[in-house]
Amino acid sequence: MSGDEAVTRRPRSVGDSRPQVLDETTVVQYERCGAWVVSARGPFDMSTVTPLADALDTAAKEHPKVVLDASGITFADSALLNLLILTHQAADFRLAAPAQQLKRLLQLTAVDTVLKIRETVDEAAAC
Repeated sequence: MSGDEAVTRRPRSVGDSRPQVLDETTVVQYERCGAWVVSARGPFDMSTVTPLADALDTAAKEHPKVVLDASGITFADSALLNLLILTHQAADFRLAAPAQQLKRLLQLTAVDTVLKIRETVDEAAAC
């Protein structure tokens, strides 16, 4: 695994008798059209958000424009929502291609009126 990629595994709940299937989250980072892109995949909640939080925090400190490619986020809760708001406050931050569940969360909380949300990474990076 390279230094630019982190994988987190969330353990199954105590007493869960189902076969263990680990939800994996991945965070990959790269440069695109002068913006630093953080690409997230998987479910993000309080137990899995730390690698993404670390990546976005570092990106906000080191790059003038930060894009989160949210197309692969399969679940989001208030932990991710809080992270998006904090990143927005710390950097020129854009959210690209959020999946339907995340779009709905952003609408219900009116965070979609605060964040710069674009349909693609290229639009968010302004290529």
